Amino acid sequence: EIYRCDWSSDVCSSDLNAAWQGPIHNLVDYPEAMFDKVMDINVKGVFLGLQHVLPVMMAQGKGAVVNTGSLGSYVGTRALGPYTASKHAVLGLTKTAALEVARKGIRVNAVCPGPVDTPLLRAIEAGQAKDGDIERLRAQRAASIPDGRYAQPEEVAQLMVYLASDLASHVTGQGIQINGGSHA
Repeated sequence: EIYRCDWSSDVCSSDLNAAWQGPIHNLVDYPEAMFDKVMDINVKGVFLGLQHVLPVMMAQGKGAVVNTGSLGSYVGTRALGPYTASKHAVLGLTKTAALEVARKGIRVNAVCPGPVDTPLLRAIEAGQAKDGDIERLRAQRAASIPDGRYAQPEEVAQLMVYLASDLASHVTGQGIQINGGSHA
């Protein structure tokens, strides 16, 4: 299973990944407690994961970590400021960790997808569709992507598998975007 969602808590995760977009509000209206929750899930989870796994990899003299950023690691998103800030932080932790462990045989990268056709994205779109027409919003957004569509979860997973494999032996400290040509 690549992706699981517990909609009772609005948290989506896999064995190595957790993300939450938080409520959709402008910064001036954003509840501080929700800001903290977004940061705890999206940033602190990556931080603690790195603290846990890097010593094991250092002891074995090799390893590869693939964190999950997003297009939000590079650009701002209206009404999702804490999510955007958290994904910028994930990329910063990825780059810092890569520099710290590169000479120990460990690579640390992040996959930074644009829109991926998942329940998490549909929840974000539901909050952003001003007229309630989510399908129209999806069609407009897909049309703005050079290849005309959202990514599928399997495509993101394949990039993660590549980055975790020995085929990517000289790739570290990178945030690799997978977004159908957006921001090319």
